[in-house]
Amino acid sequence: MSEIELQAAAASGDADANPAWPRLDARHGAMLAEMGINCWWQDKLTLEPVARPSAAPGRSATVTIPAAARAPQQEARAVRSMITPPAPTPPAAAPAVMAQPPLRPALAASSSHQPAAPQASPLAVAAPATLAPPPRAPTRAVIPLAVAPAEVPADQAALMEAIRACTACELGSRRRHAVPGMGDPAPDWLIVGEAPGEEEDRQGLPFVGRAGQLLDRMLAAMGLSREHQVYIANVIKCRPPQNRNPDPVEIAQCEPYLLRQIELLQPRFILALGRFAAHTLLAHSTQPGAEALRKLPLGKLRGQIHEVEIAGRRLPLVVSYHPAYLLRSPGEKAKSWADLCLALDVFGRLPPRG
Repeated sequence: MSEIELQAAAASGDADANPAWPRLDARHGAMLAEMGINCWWQDKLTLEPVARPSAAPGRSATVTIPAAARAPQQEARAVRSMITPPAPTPPAAAPAVMAQPPLRPALAASSSHQPAAPQASPLAVAAPATLAPPPRAPTRAVIPLAVAPAEVPADQAALMEAIRACTACELGSRRRHAVPGMGDPAPDWLIVGEAPGEEEDRQGLPFVGRAGQLLDRMLAAMGLSREHQVYIANVIKCRPPQNRNPDPVEIAQCEPYLLRQIELLQPRFILALGRFAAHTLLAHSTQPGAEALRKLPLGKLRGQIHEVEIAGRRLPLVVSYHPAYLLRSPGEKAKSWADLCLALDVFGRLPPRG
């Protein structure tokens, strides 16, 4: 039966005349309404009792619709409440209780005489972690010396012999000649290099190779010479193999000799050539943070006046490039000449030797 025929049948009230006419009980109507299906014929049936033509005399043609079908929306709400149960409310969390292990027999026997130790609550808030102390400033490594500073000879001739006979590190067994130094015994200028090279190891004299020839020209431009007003020495007194950089142990073994040379020579000005010479001498700087200066590259140390204190005397110091580096990097010679001019300017303002 089509929808138009159903509507005509509903208008005439003849619901029983057509077998396709659905008659819904309260539950079915509520479920269809919940699903969004419009049961329009159900509304027609719930308006009022419909008079039907009697098929036989004596029979009542009045059909009574159940009261439950007259309010499908109310029934739908009731059915919805039965179909969709309310969301369960989560039960309140019970306080956690830590299970206490049973006492051992010996402890159980003594528990009546001694009070039990207080147990830490499992819900207690953890105490904040203790802040670590700030890191300390790095300190200079202590290297045991084969020759203590107090054992270094206190006169120049004995000091030269002690250097030539030194075997404090393995360089002493590899060298041809130790290189103590050379120059004026009472100099105004002390030139400190890094370590002897091949020619220096062969002759036993400092700065005699190509780097030494360049140094002689630099000194001549300053009006100086290695025989007059100048003394030349190295931090390391023996040549490292293949002219490698000196290591900290070798520097530590030779440093007492250099410090005693400075004490005996009593120069008025120090010119440190190269990174290792600068770092070794600046360890005795009077400036705050002397340890930090030993970590700076040479380019950060040159172009300024430093002051070191050695054997109770404060001495001005200028850092510049090593002549061997200038041979490899000729473009840096202008910077080196600027350092020499700075040194000459400061030296010219020093008081005369007393």
